[in-house]
Amino acid sequence: MSKLIYKMGGVSADGYIVGPDGKFDWGVPDEELHRFHNDEARALGGHLLGRRLYETMLYWETAALDPEAGEIQRDFASVWQAMPKVVFSRTLESVEGVNMSLARRDLPSELAELRQTVSGDLGIGGARLAGDAIRQGLVDEFQLLVYPVSLGGGIPFFPRDCRLELELLETRTFNSRVAYLRYRAIYPTPS
Repeated sequence: MSKLIYKMGGVSADGYIVGPDGKFDWGVPDEELHRFHNDEARALGGHLLGRRLYETMLYWETAALDPEAGEIQRDFASVWQAMPKVVFSRTLESVEGVNMSLARRDLPSELAELRQTVSGDLGIGGARLAGDAIRQGLVDEFQLLVYPVSLGGGIPFFPRDCRLELELLETRTFNSRVAYLRYRAIYPTPS
């Protein structure tokens, strides 16, 4: 069965994906890191998104038309558009974008259906949605790109209301001093 992988574009050294001011400008990838993002995205069969992440990622629906977009950005836009995506929202009635659909059922049901219709591992993004998946024991792997910055608050990568054991599978340090950490989730064995 495919893995469900929680990954975000960047995590601060103190564990936040967005600062207390709502900004994530500290996590803009350089060329090396952007190529890594592209390759990681290319390996996925599909993606589950929360509403805020969906709204952020809408840029990639038209990024290829941006005259300032370079080859790497156009490549990511192509990869992102080709990937099937399911958006979870309590407020949206519809979504726009290539291969984008709005979830109509609960997370486990949508995940099971996506697993049946695509090949490859699946990504999940958006702290609230991923937190729900973690609490339900659905996330198999965590991939963090840890930036050398401390934000002091904001939206945390991991939910603050549950404990999770992790097994380190891989590390890598980029020229930008960003550290890639890949972990496997270890959930308690039901008794």
